[in-house]
Amino acid sequence: MAQQTSISGWDPILIIFQIISLQTLHYLTLAVLTSPVLSLFAEPGSLEYEGGAANVGMLMDWRQMAGRPTTGASLADTWKSLHSVWSGGHQVGDSHPAPWNGQIDPRRGWVIAACWIAACGGDIFYLYSLIRRPRLILDFSVTLLFNHLVLTTYYSSAVPTSLFFWAVMAASAVLMIVVAEQLCVKREMQEGLAIVSSTDGDEIEMGGLLRND
Repeated sequence: MAQQTSISGWDPILIIFQIISLQTLHYLTLAVLTSPVLSLFAEPGSLEYEGGAANVGMLMDWRQMAGRPTTGASLADTWKSLHSVWSGGHQVGDSHPAPWNGQIDPRRGWVIAACWIAACGGDIFYLYSLIRRPRLILDFSVTLLFNHLVLTTYYSSAVPTSLFFWAVMAASAVLMIVVAEQLCVKREMQEGLAIVSSTDGDEIEMGGLLRND
């Protein structure tokens, strides 16, 4: 059975490790990009209310990319009251430097989407290095996105319904599949030409030896 698996080129253990490695590298790249960029460009009050730039929800919750609220709007009043100065049952001041006004930050979704696309650009290198075969690029790219859809649905307890989210997923899939596949095909063509050139050289050398004999 092991011999048949080796001959057919299908190794389930290798495939599982490749999927895990690709998914891990994708989220690692996304985490490295998203946190500092959100800290620079996102509205600080709303961002802190959602748990900060390093919150795992920025990566795993599709509503963050879609610009959808993740909590009830009524909690904005609770947020303000927790960071306010009270005296005699009346609010007399605000101790928080950047209070949240209950509005969704529209820039945050665009920032997360840009970081996702950039991380998929890194996935091209991972696919090129780990997967290598052009015919497998489509399968592994779709598997990566499918796994993310399962994880984000589980994390948010809601199936993604945002057209913007699906558009970003489609664009990232096209980017990974087209570019990584072309790079892998180009490499195989170069390796094939190198083998052919080496074979031709050996034949010429052998022919010269036969003529001398």
